[in-house]
Amino acid sequence: MRLNLPKLAQYPAPVRLGLFVVTLGLFWLPLAAPIYLLVDDSNLVTILTMALLFGEFLGLLKVWGRSVYGEPQLLKHYGLYSSRRNGIDLLNGLSIGLFFTLGLFALEGGLGWLNFQSPPKQLGRIILEGLLSALGIGLAEELVFRGWLLDELERDYSPKLSLWADALIFATLHFLKPLAEIIRTLPGFPGLVLLGLTLVWAKRGQGRLGLPIGLHGGLVWGYYIINVGQLVQYSGQVSPWITGVDGNPIAGFMGLAFLMVLALGIRARFIK
Repeated sequence: MRLNLPKLAQYPAPVRLGLFVVTLGLFWLPLAAPIYLLVDDSNLVTILTMALLFGEFLGLLKVWGRSVYGEPQLLKHYGLYSSRRNGIDLLNGLSIGLFFTLGLFALEGGLGWLNFQSPPKQLGRIILEGLLSALGIGLAEELVFRGWLLDELERDYSPKLSLWADALIFATLHFLKPLAEIIRTLPGFPGLVLLGLTLVWAKRGQGRLGLPIGLHGGLVWGYYIINVGQLVQYSGQVSPWITGVDGNPIAGFMGLAFLMVLALGIRARFIK
């Protein structure tokens, strides 16, 4: 029996999303399983399996766009393509994300809630590693959430419903952990939802992925520099619910407030 792929475009969004994920898993698991079994280094296992997953995701997108929607350039449809404007958006987003993250820590330091530590000798390497990691995370997650997922939702639902569904799915998938950990780190969930909303607004404002990739990457980059570089030590003057549970900026009131400013700024600038 031959599968009628174009007919899949008529299926409801949850069915299309489910079929895509199941298909991706069927191709990924047989190749990922030997890595888990044969490689002892857990970090290397994560890198290899996630790189494999993302590579297969890109390959499946190509087939999905051409065979289901009749769109041979689905990545371009999502807003991921090489152009001067997209590059400028990316750099602007990186700058804004980095500025907001470092600005948050600077303010908390000024209030006496944390103390800055002497930078390590390898700070330059940490900054470069952080940039590369942040760009990789920003590219992968924005292509998945503000590219593929948002597009599938918008094909069936209103802009408002798609906005909230995308942000809630984004936050929920980043919050998959044991129940005790969910409860302990619960302040981080609203921040993830707000970040998801912000990144959707950034994408919709210009129809390109450069800005959301840059924003996402800039926020990750700033936190990477502070965290891996061990540049701050919390004084304990206020609750972690203010500064961030486990030192995670978006899992605290101050981080949420900064994200709110960023969200309102992006929405006011790009959403009419």
